[in-house]
Amino acid sequence: MAHENPDTPGDTYDFRAIEAEWSEVWEREQPFRTPDASDSRPRKYILDMFPYPSGDLHMGHAEAFAFGDAVARYWRQQGFNVLHPIGWDSFGLPAENAAIKRGVDPREWTYANIDQQKRSMKRYGLSFDWERELHTSDPEYYTWNQWLFLKMHEKGLAYRKDSWVNWDPVDQTVLANEQVLADGTSDRSGAVVVKKKLTQWYLRITDYADRLIDDLNQLEGTWPSKVLNMQRNWIGRSVGAEVDFVIEGRDEPVTVFTTRPDTLHGATFMVVAPDSDLAAELVEGASEEVRESFRGYLERTQRLNEIERSTTDRPKTGIPLGRTAVNPVNGERIPVWAADYVLADYGTGAVMAVPAHDQRDLDFARAFDLPVRVVVDTTQPVTGAIRIISEDGELPDLEEVLPGRTGVALPGEGRLINSGPLDGLSKQPAIKRVIEQLEAEGRGRAAKNYRLRDWLISRQRFWGTPIPIVYDEQGNEIRVPEDQLPVRLPDTEGLDLTPKGKSPLAAATGWANVPSPVDGSPAVRDPDTMDTFMDSSWYWLRFLSPNDATKAFDPADADRWAPVDQYVGGVEHAILHLLYSRFITKVLFDLGYVTFTEPFSALLNQGMVLSGGSKMSKSKGGVDLGSEIDRHGVDAIRLTMAFAGPPRTTSTGRTSPRRARPSSWPAPGGSRATSRARPRSSGRRATRRSAASRTASSRRRRACSRPSSSTWSSPAPWSS
Repeated sequence: MAHENPDTPGDTYDFRAIEAEWSEVWEREQPFRTPDASDSRPRKYILDMFPYPSGDLHMGHAEAFAFGDAVARYWRQQGFNVLHPIGWDSFGLPAENAAIKRGVDPREWTYANIDQQKRSMKRYGLSFDWERELHTSDPEYYTWNQWLFLKMHEKGLAYRKDSWVNWDPVDQTVLANEQVLADGTSDRSGAVVVKKKLTQWYLRITDYADRLIDDLNQLEGTWPSKVLNMQRNWIGRSVGAEVDFVIEGRDEPVTVFTTRPDTLHGATFMVVAPDSDLAAELVEGASEEVRESFRGYLERTQRLNEIERSTTDRPKTGIPLGRTAVNPVNGERIPVWAADYVLADYGTGAVMAVPAHDQRDLDFARAFDLPVRVVVDTTQPVTGAIRIISEDGELPDLEEVLPGRTGVALPGEGRLINSGPLDGLSKQPAIKRVIEQLEAEGRGRAAKNYRLRDWLISRQRFWGTPIPIVYDEQGNEIRVPEDQLPVRLPDTEGLDLTPKGKSPLAAATGWANVPSPVDGSPAVRDPDTMDTFMDSSWYWLRFLSPNDATKAFDPADADRWAPVDQYVGGVEHAILHLLYSRFITKVLFDLGYVTFTEPFSALLNQGMVLSGGSKMSKSKGGVDLGSEIDRHGVDAIRLTMAFAGPPRTTSTGRTSPRRARPSSWPAPGGSRATSRARPRSSGRRATRRSAASRTASSRRRRACSRPSSSTWSSPAPWSS
């Protein structure tokens, strides 16, 4: 429809006609095609995080794409050769679940949504180079996922092991640690995640932990500090010592990690995770009474998620294992317990308990009447330490703050006591002395530990990249030769994709049973598919040569274009996609395929667009971009998204309708539209103006005020 301008009666702006004309021009001329390598202009690589094809685009997409497109157009206007591609992250659970619900092949549902989103993108006037379009579910793409997996397997970076994993009981598949939310639920289904023991594929991201955390310094000032801090905290590097405790009756010592080796003289018991391999081994030779007690305790532990096990206000539970360990610094024999507050995947699944100086250990010791020995006098002056002060401002006597009496641990610094030759030392000199002693006696060493765990990539679902491994009759792993890639997904006809807790590909016997590539003997394919974050960890490199059938990307093109100059996408990807992309880039650097170690030079996390107080998305409801373009036109939508507030600000729609802002685009051929409407200059119905204009006009600030919280109301044209 045409919008009438009340300031000039009869004047109309037919945004639909103008937008249709321009779309036709862009489709015909392809003005955003990236010039070839012979172009000598300086280059810029501008990239938006590619979308998942779950229906049409919504207003959250509209915001992110508006920012990325503005940056790309800016650099073109500055005379740069700009690469601004787009594609689809098209493998994954949502497509598979939707296909199961509708009784169709995931391919049908996925590519229909891609077609719809592509039409909306073109209507939205986005200046993408459509000749570089890619879909991660195309065999031409996922063959290179498989190639990358094989390269990592050759280097020992991809491995398979039997371990306790996060299990989503709704989607019936495993989850990486990064896909479990802080409340212990799945980031996709919302189900409470449980533990299950499975043999799965992992990537050794922990081998890169130091580089991943140290190289964040390179990104200071160009990445949001929030993302940098989230990654530092997720990697969670701790510096301390590994200490070897001899377990009586066991040939090998048990190694524990501690950040406070200065408190070793205060270790009065050892605790192991009940679901660890170590605990199972330690009870093997125990009495039947101990074994029966352990089995019951293990069953109860397995019903708890990690959040429940780690909470500090939960009563401590545990059982003695009937074994003793020997403290390497003083020879003291201490009991070994199993307790659910220790997690199997932290270090070796065992900790030395120093109850006087750790609150969880103290709570456990008080619950089971175990010894509490103070080895750090926090009432003694130490330069730079924060000491306990009584209410009257005096230093209390140590007797007044003994943890065994007060129930409050003393984690702070002070002077060592009850520690033999270490008495009188402060923390750092004591740590240095203890590590020197342990290393000299072969009973320990300086070490680092990480919260980060290796990346679990196996998924028990159909719609993903098949893992290019087969197993011979003895169960040996055999890599599929590169000249036999891709290992394609089979047709779904006759294949039940309903989640059953095991990979549906195993039931495709014609696909699964193959001759061994080594000697032709019977073999079976690995039935799992890869985590879809594998697809998105390197897609930005595939855009450089998306149609090359001989290699994943051209290293020469990578030298010309990469790393990405400006990346635009949501902060929700901070410890998933963004961390994995950094890891894979470093792997490719080590393999000699790229000459840089960070994928994205600059990162913009746009704010979320909320609908009814919730993030706008297809799964949670939202407003389709296409319907809003029909109502208001492209210019109104893009300008509203661009000027609703600072790019990182979260915004919500208001409930009052707004008239579309007129376009300033010239008609095809260079002239302005003959009857271009003028924006209103006054009144509360005026279209939103720039931040500077709002500052100058208190009346308009009141009309479009921003509260102090990070979420505010903008006069969004999609409001009803």
